[in-house]
Amino acid sequence: MPSAIPTSQTSSTIVGGHDVARPGTNKITYSGSLEKFKYNDLTPAIGREFEGLQVADLVTADDQIIRDLAAIISQRGVVFLRDQDVTPNQMKDFMLRLTELAGCPESSGLHVHPLTEEGSELGDQISVISSEKQKKGGGLTHQLADVSRFASNGWHSDITFEPVPSDYAMLKIHTLPTTGGDTLWASGYEIYDRLSPAMQKMLEGLTATHDAKFFLDEAKNLGNPIREGKRGSPLNYGSELAAVHPVIRTNPVTGWKSVYVNKGFTKRINGVTKDESDILLSYLFNLVTQNHDAQVRFRWRKNDLAIWDNRSTWHCATYDYAQARAGDRVCSLGEAPYLDLSSTGRKEALGL
Repeated sequence: MPSAIPTSQTSSTIVGGHDVARPGTNKITYSGSLEKFKYNDLTPAIGREFEGLQVADLVTADDQIIRDLAAIISQRGVVFLRDQDVTPNQMKDFMLRLTELAGCPESSGLHVHPLTEEGSELGDQISVISSEKQKKGGGLTHQLADVSRFASNGWHSDITFEPVPSDYAMLKIHTLPTTGGDTLWASGYEIYDRLSPAMQKMLEGLTATHDAKFFLDEAKNLGNPIREGKRGSPLNYGSELAAVHPVIRTNPVTGWKSVYVNKGFTKRINGVTKDESDILLSYLFNLVTQNHDAQVRFRWRKNDLAIWDNRSTWHCATYDYAQARAGDRVCSLGEAPYLDLSSTGRKEALGL
């Protein structure tokens, strides 16, 4: 499995990345084309809800509108759209436009999850998020079994175990319990800004190993073989399900730095002792889980949809229900994670 850390760099300020999967554009400047829609920023740090915006219409919208939406998603972390009349194929078409117009590498497309069944009715690029599958051991429920009674163990960013992980993800929930099943998101920008300058500098010199080998056991539980072929990028293949990424990452759309480790997949900070790694990861995870003012919580209604930037957010489902809960998710792939040492934090960039 190729590492996400290349053998050569194109700039002395860039740490990490990969020549095959470098972003195709620089920062996106928001033009204001979405100002005609009503919206509400749900917290100061993260989350925006638009009114009257339909993904089905965005599939054929002007390029500038899509770029502006990419900019807003990356700035606000996650965007919520209520009552969406959109098919899985339209979701895939839109996500391809979103990632391409946001500047993803030419080698990146839509992700094929290692646990996706061959010949799936909805296609390889649709992941079915289902409580029935979770009862069989799917998803991150391994974190919530007898190992732990902390719901916060479910915090993660999607597919960071791949050398080229997800830039954007879209989830539409179509089946809901009467109550419960909310999802929370947290801002990686905000967590970076809460580090002291000395801690920021130290972490910017480190990488971490992300690992999802537990999917091998889950594949056996579900009776499906792991998808070892190309999973949306020529760098994503095989059954190793592990990658090395910078601990601090630059989002190419905003140019802002974010913490890039997560409780679901990050196993080890490299270049330090295991004890030091455990302490650092525990501190970073606590910054995410114990700062409710860096989070937004969304209560789903039928056919609601969320689009988020996996490079700069974490999310966590709430398993507090017994009834069925299901939806469809599409993840696009972006660039191999990198740190631009000349980039800044969100608050510095915005003069906050």
